[in-house]
Amino acid sequence: MFKRMSVVFVVALLALVSPSFVFAGSKYKKEYKMSVVVGPKLPWGAGATHFADLVRERTDGRINIKVYTSSSLMAGKQTNEFLIHRQGVAEFCFASTINWSTTIKPLNVFNLPFFFPDYKALDAVIQGEVGKELGEELKSKGVTVLAWGENGFREITNSKRAITQPQDLEGMKVRVVGTPIFIDTMKALGANPVNMNWGDAQVAFQQGVVDGQENPVVAIEIPVKIWQFHKYATIWRYVIDPLMLTVNNKTMASFTPEDQEIIRQAAIEAAEQQRGIVRKGLIAPDLSALETLRANGMEVTELDNAARAEFRAKTASVYDKWTKVIGEDLVNKAAAAIDAAN
Repeated sequence: MFKRMSVVFVVALLALVSPSFVFAGSKYKKEYKMSVVVGPKLPWGAGATHFADLVRERTDGRINIKVYTSSSLMAGKQTNEFLIHRQGVAEFCFASTINWSTTIKPLNVFNLPFFFPDYKALDAVIQGEVGKELGEELKSKGVTVLAWGENGFREITNSKRAITQPQDLEGMKVRVVGTPIFIDTMKALGANPVNMNWGDAQVAFQQGVVDGQENPVVAIEIPVKIWQFHKYATIWRYVIDPLMLTVNNKTMASFTPEDQEIIRQAAIEAAEQQRGIVRKGLIAPDLSALETLRANGMEVTELDNAARAEFRAKTASVYDKWTKVIGEDLVNKAAAAIDAAN
């Protein structure tokens, strides 16, 4: 009887000192799943791990997030990620807007070809009214955006020739992600888009079946040593690939206010660090990432604004078609933010 009263007294005391103690002990799961479509060694995957580590440390182990990399929670089908997140199969995600844009159409604003000229433009859009509206859209569908990370501008590499003008892409077979707007963009430029997973793409490059691919330099191309397959790289900034660090709404509501704040701050810190890593060496005067490509035998072409305008004009039909899908009002707001940033 005395022991029983002692336990009750201790629990009551802990509840007074730290209300989250009793709450967490009775309601928190032993493990929360976090989905990431890439491997743990890439900056994107490492950013997710950093977030999980911060949350675990700062909640004294109350919230244990396990990161599931390489699309393992969705059997490799990246476009299913939003569905499993909304359902709570994955309570957390560090996700690309590209993979979710097939379901959440407004996210295609980041896929508009040659729309974002630089990082200042991206920051202005994400931190402004457009970012807020996208956050509200996702929250209404069951998911809360905690912070924005980044995969980077997607640059094109190939084994055939330097790409300096739209005509250079004529007939070139380019591996792309399976999002419809990417396929439309490559077709508008005269290329033949090929949708395949990365493992198959590497074999296709070696066999000469596929000529090129598009991916961020620091986040993907340097880690996979793209120079093993391709001699030519063009820095054209045709599409930007933001990442969203998110939590399922019901999962977030299950945490105490104190723990919710810990999660928010951890997300902001992890995303900021991850964003800095993928931008390193890509902003003048530090262009060391491009020098890494050159040092490994690649011929790197950097397009100026006039050259990018040629590609933008060539993809005008894509812009017109997808503005209707995204929402003209949202696109106009994003364009205004971009203009103001430059």
